[in-house]
Amino acid sequence: MRRLSFLAVIFSALLPGLAMAHGPTRQKVTLTQELPVSPAEVWAVIGDFQDMSWHPAVASTQGDGGNEIDATRVLTLQGEGDPTIAEVLYKYDAEKMTYSYRITDVAVEVLPVSNYSAHLTVKPSGDGSLVEWRGAFYRGYPNNDPPEHLSDEAAIAAVTGVFQAGLSALAERFGASN
Repeated sequence: MRRLSFLAVIFSALLPGLAMAHGPTRQKVTLTQELPVSPAEVWAVIGDFQDMSWHPAVASTQGDGGNEIDATRVLTLQGEGDPTIAEVLYKYDAEKMTYSYRITDVAVEVLPVSNYSAHLTVKPSGDGSLVEWRGAFYRGYPNNDPPEHLSDEAAIAAVTGVFQAGLSALAERFGASN
């Protein structure tokens, strides 16, 4: 009995340390934008995985595979040094106006995330449409005690900024209030 009590004390002393040693947790961001046009009009702009020219941060897109599963694209971003993000399409449904993709290669200096996947969907909403962009990812630093620029907060802020810039560009394009 004494040995069992001793083990219980040791285990309870170690438990808080084990909980803190688990590393990063998956973060999620979801943003939406109401637009005063039909879903079909919005989908005509954003529904082609190979064309992300509607996003103001994207200077050009090159890819292979169209909208087929496992299609790839490389986004060249605006900015010094022409930073890039490589992505692969893993779900596409034109009828439901949705697609899902994941990043296969990005420098954390460009986007401070790892294991990033996202879903872009257009839905009817009243007389117009609703664009939903949601993503899930880990911060850019895989270990405990990340530097500030690779923390959970930095990753969330960066992804939120990417989504917001794209949705704001769509709002401006289609005459929606932001």
